[in-house]
Amino acid sequence: MSATQERSAIDSVPTQLFIGGEWRDASGGATLDVEDPSTGETIAAVADATPDDSKAALDACVAVQGEWAAHPPRERGEILRRAYQQITERVDELATVMTLEMGKPLAESKAEITYASEFFRWFAEEAVRIEGRFATAPNGAGRLITMRQPVGPCYAITPWNFPMAMGTRKIGPAIAAGCTMVIKPAQQTPLSMYALAQILEEAGLPAGVLNVVTSKSSGDVSKPIISDPRLRKLTFTGSTEVGRKLVEQSAEGLLRTSMELGGNAPFLVFADADVDAAVDGAMIAKMRNIGEACTAANRFHVHESVADEFTEKLAKRMGAMKVGRGTEEGVEVGPLIDATQRDKVAELVGDATGKGADVVVGGSAGDGPGYFYEPTVLGGVPEGARLLKEEIFGPVAPVIGFSDEEQAIAAANDTEFGLVSYVYTSDVKRAFRVCEALETGMIGLNQGLVSNPAAPFGGVKASGFGREGGAEGIHEYLEIKYVAMAM
Repeated sequence: MSATQERSAIDSVPTQLFIGGEWRDASGGATLDVEDPSTGETIAAVADATPDDSKAALDACVAVQGEWAAHPPRERGEILRRAYQQITERVDELATVMTLEMGKPLAESKAEITYASEFFRWFAEEAVRIEGRFATAPNGAGRLITMRQPVGPCYAITPWNFPMAMGTRKIGPAIAAGCTMVIKPAQQTPLSMYALAQILEEAGLPAGVLNVVTSKSSGDVSKPIISDPRLRKLTFTGSTEVGRKLVEQSAEGLLRTSMELGGNAPFLVFADADVDAAVDGAMIAKMRNIGEACTAANRFHVHESVADEFTEKLAKRMGAMKVGRGTEEGVEVGPLIDATQRDKVAELVGDATGKGADVVVGGSAGDGPGYFYEPTVLGGVPEGARLLKEEIFGPVAPVIGFSDEEQAIAAANDTEFGLVSYVYTSDVKRAFRVCEALETGMIGLNQGLVSNPAAPFGGVKASGFGREGGAEGIHEYLEIKYVAMAM
């Protein structure tokens, strides 16, 4: 890809705040730089919102909430349908923007664009399926009526690792349900969200329904929104640490909250598993998005009878992956998002090796510019290694052996997190036993990918609460009203 093509893709994206249907500069005139993590160079400057801007964005939501809630569901769905079609038609351009601001290879960016668009198609169909209930009271004296209505103005905070999909997963059900919203993307990757807002504007979304603000200081722009009594819902995808703080802040207003937080996904390989299939699944579960995913396999618990075979085959596959700038042909592993994340990965690997783990392949940060880290497999990882407890968020696969099913389940559940786990076995009875025993909101059974717009995404324990996607996803944006009717 030429520098001219890259520049053209970046220049096509708005860089101002999107408030009340208008593109405008931050009230203070400040901007924040967007960096290419493969070079460390600035590729764009976007508006840096102030608290006054965030108030204006919420004002815009509140002003049109009643009108939008009354908007025909079919028409709400058709707006999402048109946006889905536009995303699909512009996949190459959108993928280029995503790769430049986030770092993942173009092939993975295209896959995310496709995944992101599917949330709009799914919720376009769900918009007309918001149902209530009518029943005769048990004593026969009256009727019981329930209806579902929009929660109201929402505030959504999205992360940098899936800059478009994490947006459509929240925007789609909000629009379908009849909710207005303010969305704040991560400061590292704002361009994909601004491109999405532009597409929704072109698809006919009324002014004020969606508002986008970007800022260097999430706390400064979030506080006036979260503390405003007009806000009715807060939804966040990100770290458990930040999620806990947001839940505390939301308590004052008793906000409806959805929290999709950190993970520490165990990947279990039993003695009866197809080892080659398990390695295939491990490559997806570990290396999707350079390992920077809350669903990424964080630790590989492998039965001791197949541990050596699995480790050797996984190391061969990971060691053969081409590392480089995501726009270059054949690259499979791009840079991590920034120096802080790269240094954290290096620190966790250093801790593990310092405690006795063996580096089977990789184990080092890249040379030169950019925030690269080699795909890494560690064997003989001791129980005290930090990366067994902490989310790695990078291309590192620690392998730990186990001797029996009970030990594997206990090790898998030995974490405060509970987002997703992966299980490889050819024994159907074992599959059911293990799936029922694992303390996670999602399980990949003999497959390394669980994300699907048609399925409810979310975790338990410190991985949060609420679900995104599936038939359940729209319910997060709807309140239940009950009417007792005398006859």
